[in-house]
Amino acid sequence: MEITGKLISKLPPITGEGKNGQWKKQNFVIETISDFPKKICFVVWQDKADLSSVVESDIVRVYFDIESREYNGNWFTDLKCWKIELDKPGTGEQYQPPAFLNTEDINIVDIDIENDPGDDLPF
Repeated sequence: MEITGKLISKLPPITGEGKNGQWKKQNFVIETISDFPKKICFVVWQDKADLSSVVESDIVRVYFDIESREYNGNWFTDLKCWKIELDKPGTGEQYQPPAFLNTEDINIVDIDIENDPGDDLPF
């Protein structure tokens, strides 16, 4: 599968030691380009895709596989990137949230937990 979006974050690489030797993975996040953009996190294992050739704000095309696995009765899904291409260079600026998420309009309220009357929900 493939998808195109704006690279908004490259997380730090993670390394470890397993039964098959040394391993390395890195997560990165893109935001789709549409009327209702979505953020999607991908994982790159070993040297399948080189993230050094792209920077945040670049428009990239990501080729990936979807894989789910079961562990202790729970299911986990990974979007495993196997190739990433630069579609259009970005401006090099850091990701900014959409304008409708104006953080200046957010009021922070202190809650007094010790004097909480309890659960007053009707259900």
